[in-house]
Formats: sequence, structure tokens, C-alpha cells
Amino acid sequence: MTTAVSHIDDLAAALQAATTSPVLRPDHTGYAEALAGFNLALQHRPDLVLVAQSAADVALTVEMADARGIRVTAMGAGHGALAAQAGGIAVVTSGLAGVTLDADAKTARVDAGTTWQQVMDVVTPAGLAPLAGSSPLVGVVGYLLGGGLGPVARTFGYAADHVRSIELVDGRGHVLVADAETEPELFWALRGGKAGLGIVTSVTIDLFPVSTLYAGGLYFAAPDITTVLHGWLDWGRTIPETVSTSASVLRLPPFPEIPEPLRGQLVLHVRAAHVGDEAEGERLISPLRALATPIVDTIGQMAYADLPQIHNDPAAPMPYTEGGALLDHLDHDGVDALLELIGPSADVPLVAVELRQLGGALARQPQVPNAIPGRDADYTLHIIGAPVPELLDTVLPGLIQGTIRAMGPWLSQFNQPNFVGRANAAMDFAGCWSEEAAARLARVRHDVDPHSVFGFGGDPVVHDAPV
Repeated sequence: MTTAVSHIDDLAAALQAATTSPVLRPDHTGYAEALAGFNLALQHRPDLVLVAQSAADVALTVEMADARGIRVTAMGAGHGALAAQAGGIAVVTSGLAGVTLDADAKTARVDAGTTWQQVMDVVTPAGLAPLAGSSPLVGVVGYLLGGGLGPVARTFGYAADHVRSIELVDGRGHVLVADAETEPELFWALRGGKAGLGIVTSVTIDLFPVSTLYAGGLYFAAPDITTVLHGWLDWGRTIPETVSTSASVLRLPPFPEIPEPLRGQLVLHVRAAHVGDEAEGERLISPLRALATPIVDTIGQMAYADLPQIHNDPAAPMPYTEGGALLDHLDHDGVDALLELIGPSADVPLVAVELRQLGGALARQPQVPNAIPGRDADYTLHIIGAPVPELLDTVLPGLIQGTIRAMGPWLSQFNQPNFVGRANAAMDFAGCWSEEAAARLARVRHDVDPHSVFGFGGDPVVHDAPV
């Protein structure tokens, strides 16, 4: 029988001869750099790395891997990776990155490996806006495949609701284009099904004629957290869907890049974004300022291109572990239960515990329905542990899971794949969808990847496993 090592050696030689993309082994210069993602806690060790330079090279790689029974994983910006890859082949997509704007159609073709900042740089001069995430460093493709819940999501819905078409390579190495008319079942699955459906090489997305927002954040000191979070909950029940909002309890490290009033402090960061008139935005958001005196107030008229300033997510890669859940509802008892575990009186190694209000356009299916779960939920709960290496796989997973379990009376039975992290229970990803939707996704995955090249079921090929 042919050994796994010879399969990898054979594939490496074949790819080097047939593609223009760099093919790297663990002892090659550039191997570690090609695999570096945002989460430094994950040290990927595939047997082979293809730094893709074209969609054709991706297709050929998958075709050859399928023939040899070798697992293939796509790697983008790396914010949402759930586990380190061991063995098989990694297809790194950063070399494919690019944005093609069609200003007249108000669309952009975005190639795999592109970040939201790169999209913003191209479309902003045309007065157009993408439904980007809170961090400009997040990869577009992975964000869209999991739904895409951005800072103005209550107004426009999930970013995946506004995808026109998706080009991908399936598990046999075939290039497919999925849209509402062509491959409609695959198109449904790709928008919200997250993984196991192929390697996406490009997406075409809608853009919006939005150039400014009334938006930003209010930082409240620790003694005001309880009062403000309860007030935020009540305020959120009054706002129209032109306003999107979130609130996060932050334990900020004493780093010099953090402004002095916030450095090393426990604070509540309340964010809000109004799509519309500045005066109306100020009227709608002003009740937040009345809850307590903020120590920092960044809310005001801003350029849409400054969207990342609303959340101010970290820009530097770091080691971390995270977990998330959906809340069907949230009341004052739920706020108290959460604060008892992670609030000012708790001494816990958690850097961020965030609630995002859902509803508005997020509660409605788009004209072409998709697989995004949890549209009936009212809030997301997202928890990020301290970037302390010795805690990442020991203390933090249990602490995060325990916090989520304690919110049991308010939890949804479903979740959203982009909010499932390394600290979630093992079955949480599979449990994102209803039984009916999960079965439908499984059928699509089997159709596009019958040999389970991407590792999500199918009929496994009878070959040796990769080393």
C-alpha cells in the first residue's frame, strides 16, 4: 500500500511542476510566515502549503489532493480558526487578494484572501460602502460564509444577505459559480453554512451609497457598569432599525497604545451607529449619554470608511481563545446574572464580554433566502479570554463555557458559526442550525465534496490519512 508520506511527496512534486504558486514544506523558508494568522495561539503544521496565486492553481491542488486522499484546508486572515491544522495541505489565499469595483452596478468582486480594509480602500472613493465587519483586518470570505454581523447590521442585515454570487472550487477540483439561478442550493448553503462547501476564490457583493454615519462609542467607568448596562438594555428596546448597537465589558491591559483614561481599567464600552441624518442620530443616541458620565465619548458624525473606530478592535495579532452564544431574549435578570459572573465584582481573566443587539433587518430573510441561523434571537453573547498562553487551554475554556451555561434561561438553542470559538463545547458548531437546516447543509456538502476532502462528512476516500 502507498504510504501517506509518499502521497504528500508525490503531490508536492506534481504541484511544483504544474502550478505557478509557491509550494512549501515545513523545512522551507517562508512556511511559518505563510501560515501566520491573527490568533497566535494556533500553530498550524500542515504537511504542505500552497500559497495560491490563481483560482486555477487552487482547483488543480484540490483535484490532485482528492485523487490521493489528502485533506485540504483553506487559510485566510485567521481570525475565526477553531483549531490548528495538523497534516494535509493548506491553501493560503492571501496571494489571490484583489477588489474589482463596478460603481454603476454598486457591486464589487472580491477575491479570496482580501480583508475588509482592502475593500474599503477601493470602494470608498466612489462614495460606496461595503457591509464590513468591526475589524478592518478580518477576511471578507470567511466573514461572509458565516453570515457577517457588522456595526450597521440592524439597518442592512447580515453581509451574506447581500452577496450576488460566489465562485469556488468543490471537493473534486471543479470550479463552480453559485448564485440565485445557478447552483441555488449551494448558494443557499454558502451564505451562512460557513465550512465544508469548497474553497471560495471570489465573491460578488452589493455596495451601498453611504458615506457618513452618526456613530462611535461611550466608555463608562467600573462603578457605572451595572447602571449603564441595564439602561442600555431598556434604550435598545426603543430604537429603530437605523440604529445598531453593542455593549462590551472590557478589562483593558496596561499597554501604552491604549489611551491614558482607559489604560489598565475595567470599563463598559457602549457602541452605537445610526445610518441617516446627523441630528436624528444625535437625538436617538443621546439617552445613552444621560445614563452616566462617560470617561471617553467618541460618538459623532464620522466617515463610513472610519467604521472600525466604532469597536476599536485590536490590530495586532495575539494569542486568544473565545466562545459565543445566541440569546433568544434578555431581561434585567439576565443582565444581573451575567454581571455577577463577569462584572465589576468578579475577578476573571476575560478581556471582553460583549452583547450585540440583533433584530431589525437581521430578523428577516433576504429576497434569496440563505442558511444563516438564529434570526429569531435578540442578542449575541461573545466572550474573549485574556491573551495569557498558560490559560488558553486550561482555565479559560471552562470559564467561558461556564458563563454561557449560566445564561441558560436566556440562551437560544441555535448559534451562529462566526461566534463559535475555540472555547465553545465541541458540538456547538454542528448545533448552530436546526435539524432540518443541518440535514440540508449535510446534503449539499456531500454533493460538492463526496470524498470529504474538506473534512465535513461525505464518503471518505480509502487512502492512508495524511501524516
